[in-house]
Amino acid sequence: MVTQLWPLWLAVVVFLTAGAITVVCSIRLVSLGDTLADRTGWGEAFFGAVFFGLVTSLSGIAMTAVTAAADSPQLAYSNAVGGIAVQTLAIVAADAAYRRVNLEYAAASEQNLLFGCLLIVLLSTALLGSFSPEVTVFGVHPVSRIMVALYLGGLKLIHDREGPMWTAVITRETRLDRPEEFDPFGARSSKLLAAEFAALAIVVVIGGWGVARAAESVVEVTALSEGFVGAVLMGGINALPETVTAITAVRRGALTLAVAAVIGGNSLDALNLVVGDVAFRGGSLFHGAGEDQLFLTTAALLMTAVLLGGLLLRQRLGWLRLGFDGVLLAAIYGGVVITLLY
Repeated sequence: MVTQLWPLWLAVVVFLTAGAITVVCSIRLVSLGDTLADRTGWGEAFFGAVFFGLVTSLSGIAMTAVTAAADSPQLAYSNAVGGIAVQTLAIVAADAAYRRVNLEYAAASEQNLLFGCLLIVLLSTALLGSFSPEVTVFGVHPVSRIMVALYLGGLKLIHDREGPMWTAVITRETRLDRPEEFDPFGARSSKLLAAEFAALAIVVVIGGWGVARAAESVVEVTALSEGFVGAVLMGGINALPETVTAITAVRRGALTLAVAAVIGGNSLDALNLVVGDVAFRGGSLFHGAGEDQLFLTTAALLMTAVLLGGLLLRQRLGWLRLGFDGVLLAAIYGGVVITLLY
C-alpha cells in the first residue's frame, strides 16, 4: 500500500481525510501561534510569515518531494506553484469572513508588503531558471541555490530593518498588532506550546505524504492531467492550512497574522521548487516544467501583484464587499482552473 498505486476510492478517502485533519490542526495552530508571537515579541507579521508559513507549507513540501522523487516533475511543480495560487485566494476567504470592512483596509503591515515583494522575486527567479540552460551541479540546478539565498537574504533584510521607512495611515478600523492582555495559555510554558506546535506540524507532514501518493494514483487511473491534479487538487489541500489559518485569525482579531500566514506561506512554497529539484533525479525540475506549469507560475505572479495592489490601496468597501483585489483574485483563479481543465 505504501509503494503501489492506490485505487481511486482510496485516493479520494485519503484526500478528504488529510483535508479534515489539516483543518483541525490549522485551527489549533492559530491559537498557539498568536500566543507565541506575543511572547517572543516577534509580532504577528514576522512570526506568521516565517513560522506559520513553515508549518503550513510542510504538507506542500512533502507533496512536492514525494512526487518529484517518484519521477513526476510536472506534478511536483504544479503542486508547488498551484498551491501559491490557491493560497493567495485564501485572502479572499478571510476578507469575506471579516464583514466590517475590507481586510486590507484594517490590516496595515510594512512587513507583509515586503514579503509580497520577496515572493515576486522568488517566482520570477524560478521562471528564469526554466528558461535558462539546463545545467545541474550534483543533480541540482544553480537557480535552486540562488532562490534559497534570496529567501534567507530577504528574511534578514525584513527582520533587521532599523525602523519603518513607510507607514500605513491608521484609521478607526485598523487593527494594530499588539500583544493581548489576556494570555489564553497562561498556565503553560512557551516550551510546551512550541512542542505542541511542532507536533501538529508533524501531523500535517504525514497528511501531505498521503495526498501526494493519492495524487499519483488519480493521475494514473483518470484522464486528468498532472497540471490540473497538481494545481487544483493537490494545491487545494496544500492551501487548506493557510485558508483555515487566515479565517480563524480574522475571527480572533489577528488581522496582520491572517495576511502574514498567506504571504509568508507562499514565499516558503516557492522554495518547494528547490525541494523538488533536489528530490528529482532526472535532471532539473525547472526544465521538467511544461506549458501548464509555466502558465501557473505566471498566474501566481499576477495574483501576487494584485494582492500587493490591494494592500497598498487599502480600499475600505469595494466590489461585492471584497474590494477590487478580492474580486480580481477570484476571477483570475477561476480562469486558471478552466484553462488547465480544457
